[in-house]
Amino acid sequence: MSKSDFPDFNDPNKLGEGKDMVEKLSNLIGIFQKPELDFSQNRAEHDDILGDAYEYLMRHFASESGKSKGQFYTPSEVSRVIAKVIGIGPDNTKASTIAYDPTCGSGSLLLKVAAAAGKAITLEGQEKDVTTAGLARMNMILHDFPTANIQSGNTLAAPKFKDDEQLRTYDYVVANPPFSDKAWSTGLTPSDDLYQRFQWGEPPAKQGDYAYLLHIIRSMKSTGKAACILPHGVLFRGNAEAVIREKLVRSGILKGIIGLPANLFYGTGIPACILVLDKENAAARKGIFMIDASKGFIKDGNKNRLREQDIHKIVDTFTRQIDTPRYARMVPFDEIADPKNGFNLNLPRYIDSTEPEDIQDIDAHLNGGIPERDLDALDAYWQVMPGLQSALFDALRPGYARLKLAPTELKPTILGHPEFAAFNQAATQRFIDWREATTPHLTAFDKDDHPKVLIETIAEDLLARFREAPLLDAYDLYQHLMDYWAETMQDDAYLIAADGWVAKPTRIIETDKKGKTKDKGWTCELIPKPYIVARYFSAEQAAIDAKQAELDANTARLAELEEEHSGEDAAFSGFDSITVAVVKERVREIGKDPDGADELNVLKEWQTLTEQIAALKKQLKAAEVTLDAQAYGHYAQLSEAEIKTLVVDDKWMAHLSAAVQGELDRVSQTLTGRIRKLAERYAAPLPVLTDEVAMLATRVEGHLEKMGRGWR
Repeated sequence: MSKSDFPDFNDPNKLGEGKDMVEKLSNLIGIFQKPELDFSQNRAEHDDILGDAYEYLMRHFASESGKSKGQFYTPSEVSRVIAKVIGIGPDNTKASTIAYDPTCGSGSLLLKVAAAAGKAITLEGQEKDVTTAGLARMNMILHDFPTANIQSGNTLAAPKFKDDEQLRTYDYVVANPPFSDKAWSTGLTPSDDLYQRFQWGEPPAKQGDYAYLLHIIRSMKSTGKAACILPHGVLFRGNAEAVIREKLVRSGILKGIIGLPANLFYGTGIPACILVLDKENAAARKGIFMIDASKGFIKDGNKNRLREQDIHKIVDTFTRQIDTPRYARMVPFDEIADPKNGFNLNLPRYIDSTEPEDIQDIDAHLNGGIPERDLDALDAYWQVMPGLQSALFDALRPGYARLKLAPTELKPTILGHPEFAAFNQAATQRFIDWREATTPHLTAFDKDDHPKVLIETIAEDLLARFREAPLLDAYDLYQHLMDYWAETMQDDAYLIAADGWVAKPTRIIETDKKGKTKDKGWTCELIPKPYIVARYFSAEQAAIDAKQAELDANTARLAELEEEHSGEDAAFSGFDSITVAVVKERVREIGKDPDGADELNVLKEWQTLTEQIAALKKQLKAAEVTLDAQAYGHYAQLSEAEIKTLVVDDKWMAHLSAAVQGELDRVSQTLTGRIRKLAERYAAPLPVLTDEVAMLATRVEGHLEKMGRGWR
C-alpha cells in the first residue's frame, strides 16, 4: 500500500487547528478503543466480521446510489458463481497463484475468488476511478489481504501490470467491466496497440465490451482461466463484433456462457451473461457449454437476486457439464458455425427455456375426452406411479381417455393410492436418513466450532441424498434448508459457538425517556418459550387452550346475542352502548313486570355471559402467569442433553421436516390440479353444449309464448 492510500491526519482544512484538531483526533482514537470494537474474542472466530460488514455497507450503498455509484460493486452471489466456474480451489492453488481483475471496482469479485481459493493467493487489480480504488484497498485490508496490489488508472489506455513492456499474464482473471463503455478508446489507438490486444479486430467505437474481453484474453497465461460479465449483446451483435466473436469461438478459448437474470446489477436493469474462458486444451475443445439461468432468481426490493439454489444449480451444472432440458447443453462448434446460426451465440438459439405451450385440442372439445398427449406430458408421474394412471383413466377412443371418477374424488384417490404412498414413504425415508446422519454433526457442534463449515457439510449431504429423488427438485429442498439457516439456524449456531449448549432466559427491560425501567417479560433466543411448553408443560397448555376455546365461544355467543336483539323494539334497541351498568339499571327498571319477561330473559343471559367471560379471562390470566413462571424456572433444570434435544429435534428438525412434507404435498397438488384442469376443460364437448343451448332456447320460447310474445 502506498502512502496515498491512507488519510492525512494532519489536515487543518478537515480537522481544524491546534486544540480543535487534538480533540477531534482524540475522540476518533477513543471510538476505536471502545470494547464493542474489540473483535479479538468474537463469537465468529475465523469469520470476517469487519470485512463482511464493509461488504454489507457497500452493497447497500450501491443499491441506494443507483446508476451513479452502483457500477463499482458486483453482487456477491454473481461473484461466488464466477469464483466457482473458473475452477479455483484449495487443490489447484499455491502461494504463487495470482488472480487479476482489470476493472476491479471495490474489489468484491477478487475477494470472492480468494475465498474460493481457500488460501493466501496474490491479488492484483486496476480501477479507473480513484475513489473506488481507495474503497478496494480498504476492502482488501479488512478482508485480511493487505498485500493486494490495487492500482489506479485506465486499464485499456494505461495498464499498470506489466512485465517489461508486455502485459502481465495470470492464472485467473475475473472482471465486471462497465457495460458497453462508449469511451473505451480514450487515450488509446487500437490499430497501433502496444500490447497487440486487437489482433482479432477492433471493437466498435461506441461499444467497449469486446475491448475488455480482448484485454482479459491477452492477460491469461497459456493455461489461464477467466470469467467476465458482459451484456447479452456481445453474444449476437453484428459487424465488427461478429468478426471478433467468430475468431473467439474458433480459438476454443470460450469454454462456456451463462445467461443471468435481468436486473441483477446495480446501475442497469439489462440482462447480462458470464463468459467463461479457458486457454488450457483450447485447441481440443469441441463446443461451448451454455446455461440459460435467466429464470432462477428472487425479487429483492427493486432488484433481482440469485438464491442459494440458483447459485448451486449453475455451478453444479457447469462443473459437471450436465445437459439439462430447457436449462443447459453442450453446443458443438458445428452447430454454432452452421450458416443458419453464423456464430451467433444468443442463448435462445440453442436452449429453449420457455415452458411448453398448453395447447387446446379441438377434437376433444368437439367429441369429448382428455387427449393422451396431455397425459403423456405427465410421464414423470406415471414412471413413478404406473398403476395410478390406470386407476384414474380408461380409454375412450383412440388418442383420448376418460376420467373414471369425479374431479372432487381426485385428491383422496391419489393420496390413497398405494403407489403414491410408496413414493411418499421413499421420499420421507430419504429425509429420515439425512436426519439420522446429520443429527450427530449437529449435537457434536460445540463452543469454538465453525458454523460455516457445519452448514456446508449438512447442506451438501441433503442435496446429494435428494438429487436422484423422483418428482422432487433437490435444489428446492436445499433452498428450504438455506433459508432456515439464514433465518434461524445460523444465529443459533453462533450462540452455541460462543457459549456452548447453554439456554438461559433473559429479562426484557425497557427504559423510557425519563430513565424509568419496566420489565416486559423474558426471552430465550436459543430455545424460545413455546418449545419448553410443548415438551414439558403440554397438559397445562392444553388446559389453557380449552379455557381459551370456552372464552371464545362465550364471546361469540355474547356478540350474537347483542346483534340478534339490537333491532327496533328489541332488548338493546334503546342503548347508546351496552355496558354492565346500563344493563343492570334496565333489569332493575323492568322488575317483575310480566310484560317485560322476554326482555328480562335476554338481559339476564347477557349478564350471565358477561360474568362468565370476566371469570374466564381472570382464570386464563392466572393460568398463563403460572405457566410463564413454570417455563421460566424450567430452564435452570435443563441438562445439556435436553437442550440438544429441544434445539436439534424440536426446533431445527421439526421445521425442516415440515418443509419436506410441504414439497411432498406440492407433488400431489400439482398432479391433482393438472388433471382437474384437463377434466374440466373437456367436460362439455360441443354436442353437449349444442343440446343444452337448444334445451334452454325451447324453455325461453315457452316462457315467451305464455307472455303472449313469440320467439321469432
